[in-house]
Amino acid sequence: MKLKLGIPKGSLQEASLQLFRKAGYEITVNPRSYFPHIDDEEIECMLIRAQEMARYIEDEILDCGLTGKDWILESGADLVEVADLIYSKQTMNKVRWVLAAPEKSPIQSVQDLEGKTVATELVKVTEQYLARNGVRAKVEFSWGATEVKPPVLADAIVEVTETGSSLRANGLRIVETVLESNTKFVASHAAWNDSAKRRKMETLVMLLQGAIEASGKVGLMLNVKRQDLNQVLAVLPALKRPTISDLSESDWVAVNTVIDEKTVREIIPRLKAAKAQGIVEYPLNKIVM
Repeated sequence: MKLKLGIPKGSLQEASLQLFRKAGYEITVNPRSYFPHIDDEEIECMLIRAQEMARYIEDEILDCGLTGKDWILESGADLVEVADLIYSKQTMNKVRWVLAAPEKSPIQSVQDLEGKTVATELVKVTEQYLARNGVRAKVEFSWGATEVKPPVLADAIVEVTETGSSLRANGLRIVETVLESNTKFVASHAAWNDSAKRRKMETLVMLLQGAIEASGKVGLMLNVKRQDLNQVLAVLPALKRPTISDLSESDWVAVNTVIDEKTVREIIPRLKAAKAQGIVEYPLNKIVM
């Protein structure tokens, strides 16, 4: 059994490879090849642009892959959407496709696009968005550098953004959100109906989701006297409930828990004040719920 897996090439490539590494898979990319090596003999990888991934999976050239909800909608492909994988190029959040116009433009809503020109990579989705709002406008496909087109080459754009910083740097402001999108693990119907391939995909998704769940979290271990346990537990925002274990000295226990990494610098001094000792912070690769 060989599972043919599509890895998104381009802006999502490095973030995807890092996610696979955290999930326990080592993928080696040769810059001259579109066929990376993965340390799992049951998987074959191919680098494909996210914009094209859905079509190749629908046509069963690939069994499964990672692509965005945006490109699934744009292609109209008939796929099995196995799981959401919430990560993007810079963050572990969803992205937005937004309608943006120059700062000094009179465009204040989608209604103001009547008779105007909009540049975007996401042509079909943008046309559907305009139609839902009863607006007739010309939608032009943009081959890139979309942010620089208004006001000379287009009146407005529909562009993807994580933070909005690139739009602001090019003198644009967000008018409305057209679509919220995230990465999805998708499969062809044929591959999903193959029991061996489905089991392999379910395992892969479980590990990838575990790696995402662990992002931004760390583990904490500490020791505390039983008499001080309640005040220590009052400090800890546990993932569920902390694990409490007996130590060799009967009046001491060990506490193990998971917390958000950004809260560690505030919590450790409070734990120390609550009489915790031997506090150890350690990184996490996966949390499988």
